[in-house]
Amino acid sequence: MSDGSHGITTGSLARRLGVSPTTVRSWDRRYGIGPAARPDGHHRRWGPGDVAMLEEMCRLTASGVPPAEAARAALRTRTAGVAARDDAPAPGRSAAGSGLPLGAVRQECRGLARAAVRLDGPAVEGMLQEVLERYGLVTAWEDVMAPTLHAVGRKWESSDDRYVEVEHLLSWHISTALRRATVTGSAEPSAGPPVVLACVPAEQHTLPLEALTAGLAEQGLPIRMFGAAVPAEALDAAVRRSGPAAVALWSQARSTADHALARHVAATAFGVRGARRTPLVMLAGPGWLGRTPAPGMVRPSGLREAIGLVSRLYADHAAGPGA
Repeated sequence: MSDGSHGITTGSLARRLGVSPTTVRSWDRRYGIGPAARPDGHHRRWGPGDVAMLEEMCRLTASGVPPAEAARAALRTRTAGVAARDDAPAPGRSAAGSGLPLGAVRQECRGLARAAVRLDGPAVEGMLQEVLERYGLVTAWEDVMAPTLHAVGRKWESSDDRYVEVEHLLSWHISTALRRATVTGSAEPSAGPPVVLACVPAEQHTLPLEALTAGLAEQGLPIRMFGAAVPAEALDAAVRRSGPAAVALWSQARSTADHALARHVAATAFGVRGARRTPLVMLAGPGWLGRTPAPGMVRPSGLREAIGLVSRLYADHAAGPGA
């Protein structure tokens, strides 16, 4: 077997590091940060020493070190035969503050977090699109997007808010990816009453609800998404005007969960006399934990279950009584 068969490809390395292959090639051209072995007639392959060198390059640039200076330090890492990422903190930063405590998560989470820490918007966007295409919306949200958001959130909470800009950038790109998935989900939503999705009045966290919106759109279900902090009066008007089959109310924390409002929505009847009906109220989010759902309400444990509940509701409506 030729030497060119050893190591990993540039594309695989880029995914591992959370950068684009173009960035890796650009670093090679500009600063000589390339694989030590370059066999003729074969694609470039990156060995363990090369990977450690590129990891150090990413760590240093994410910490604010100029690329040329970071490249010189990274090359010394390979020459010395050790990965210096735990031994040489970037100027002005502590070693403890240079990485994200991701723990046991998927490789895609690590790449996405590294790109976000570098504030590399194009790389973040590309990776989000790739995981959505490769795994589908539910797995992309539950196994990649949400865990990475949680890791970044924990990081800035424990580091004097130093990573707030990272969380904002990551959240914006995830929201963009989810909304894009929503509008490209199903060309022809099914007929019938819609699903109303809204955050309770004091709730500003919308990303999980955006994921549910995209998941329902992917199933071809009619949706009406109202976003963050919907006033009680506005929610009441939206429910009465649209006559939904289901209403998803998102609450991130117990301090925002409005059980009286949920009961009011569940009791809202509409339709012609003699055929009045009420919507199924879905209590979505951790804010609703701790109480048993009242009649007419359900509390799904996650995105997959929530989509399944609503899909079955529409299937039952389509089948009609006695089916």
